[in-house]
Amino acid sequence: MNQEKSTQLLSPADHFSVLLSPTPRGARLARLLAAEWLHTRELPHRVTEAAVHLVAELAATHGRLPGRDFRLALLVRDATLRIEVTDTRGDDLPRRRPATPDGESGRGLLLVDALADRWGVKLGPVPRKTVWAELDLPRT
Repeated sequence: MNQEKSTQLLSPADHFSVLLSPTPRGARLARLLAAEWLHTRELPHRVTEAAVHLVAELAATHGRLPGRDFRLALLVRDATLRIEVTDTRGDDLPRRRPATPDGESGRGLLLVDALADRWGVKLGPVPRKTVWAELDLPRT
């Protein structure tokens, strides 16, 4: 491996990844594990708080395919925290929908849009998709 490529690899301290069950308990565990990992990074409270909300929303929305686990990944690179939730439902892409009268649907992406500096979807390999959100970290 050449020196340039080896410096691009993430150290274990900069990366967290876990496979979780597609249940409300799995989504809750994603939020709790993310909160603990973020706390150990000593990030600003504002960033940690926003990240925990993003993890909760993405895990609850995209980590709920019965019988198929989802992966939560958190990565710190340069001045960016990236949150990824990967599931095996590549055909169910996130899209903004108007909120329903009962208030149960449509708010998720509004929260993601409001909290994240950037977010999007990466497809593949089939049948996977990864919904990601990024938060800019203050430069030190």
